Amino acid sequence: MSAPIHHEALHRTLTPAALLLAFTVSCTVGPDYKEPQLELPGKWSAAIGTGPDSVLVAADLEATAHGASWWQHFADPLLDELVERSLQQNLDLRQGLLRLASARALRGIAEASAWPTVDGNGSYTYRKESRNTPFGAFIPRTDIHTLSFDAAWELDLWGRVRRSVEAADADLLASHHDLHAAALSVAAEVARNYIELRAAQRRLAIAKDNLALQQQTLDLVKARQAAGLVVERDVAQAATNVETTRSRLPQLEAASSTAWHRLAVLLGGTPDDLPDALRKAARLPQLPARVAIGGPADLLRRRPDVRRAERHFAAEVARIGVAEAERYPTFTLSGQIGISANDAASVFDRGSDLRGFGPSLRWNLFDGGRLKHRVRALEANAEAAQVAYEQAVLLAIEETENAITRFVHERTRREALVRAATEARRAVELAQTQYREGLSDFQAVLDSERIAATIDDDLASSDAAVATNLIALYKALGGGVPFDE
Repeated sequence: MSAPIHHEALHRTLTPAALLLAFTVSCTVGPDYKEPQLELPGKWSAAIGTGPDSVLVAADLEATAHGASWWQHFADPLLDELVERSLQQNLDLRQGLLRLASARALRGIAEASAWPTVDGNGSYTYRKESRNTPFGAFIPRTDIHTLSFDAAWELDLWGRVRRSVEAADADLLASHHDLHAAALSVAAEVARNYIELRAAQRRLAIAKDNLALQQQTLDLVKARQAAGLVVERDVAQAATNVETTRSRLPQLEAASSTAWHRLAVLLGGTPDDLPDALRKAARLPQLPARVAIGGPADLLRRRPDVRRAERHFAAEVARIGVAEAERYPTFTLSGQIGISANDAASVFDRGSDLRGFGPSLRWNLFDGGRLKHRVRALEANAEAAQVAYEQAVLLAIEETENAITRFVHERTRREALVRAATEARRAVELAQTQYREGLSDFQAVLDSERIAATIDDDLASSDAAVATNLIALYKALGGGVPFDE
């Protein structure tokens, strides 16, 4: 049976008859845990679209995954390889596995408290008495050889052990969810840095292409200046464009190296351990045609950090029962069986056996309110854990809403940049043609080339941002990680 958190009246009215009854009827004091019931919105406030062209759909992520992990939706075998390797080799996850093993062992300790303890003892005692005492005149020396087994069993009448196991079970599951949260973060970090590496490589290639185009323009202007068709200022302006673009190459190379080095750490190795295929520039992974995001209520079972917070709350509630049980009498059954004799040769003779049995009771009648205040402290801890759980749910909703918003708006921005890039490239061709035909000045060529280069770079960055925002969305949704523990 369950008892409320406060038991002052029961303490005052407990009678010897009730104590006798307790030997045959045990109970579990302290509050029983009940999972909080939260009122969550039925849908996301962020606009996700409902038309046939909408990428985000309200279907549940797990129901539409068909056994595939979220990173497999990018259809990039190299990305799959990197994530799988990180889940096996990442050092943060190895630490998480050890913490989980520790939690399992602590759970075993709590469960073992429900069983009797048996100790084996062996002793030899030698004592020489003073001859000037009455006892020493008759028995001047004593030799005692003893072998025995001592057993003790504390009856779990008030559920202290049961509550301890309940708390340990919750702590174990919290560690399990903590490990899965770490695995989800590692997978997302690997995917994000892979995207950043590919984006830096692509932006570097675009910059080099623009540099080559601007170099051709500079060569053209130099030839026209040598022929006396243009002034030296046009050459200087063309050279400025070239060197400005060239100055961006080291920055992009550094970004590529940074992502490379970070991937090595995430995979638990050095840069030399990464696949050679990463060194060659490649296109960004393909985005899925549809992304199932479910509803806010799905976060309660999919987000490992939310589930971890809920289990932590359950553990704190169970610890109240552990502390409450310490305010009640403790009944222990103890016994001893063994052999004892004055000399080693007689230890195993008939009549050397010894045995004993007896129950004992211990009850803290006065402690200045220490146990009572300990219960109150744990009640406050449990209430704080409940608030932390509710906070974790709200933060999960916020993170998901923001991820949806960023993904949707970045896709819209990218579509505009695609159109802008097409028009910018056409403007460059027109400006160059008109310049050669003497219909416009050289400034129009410089401006169009500079604008085109900027838009090309913005488009490459936007492609990467769409992908990384999608990764952030999968992570916010608590996408499953089939992590082998």
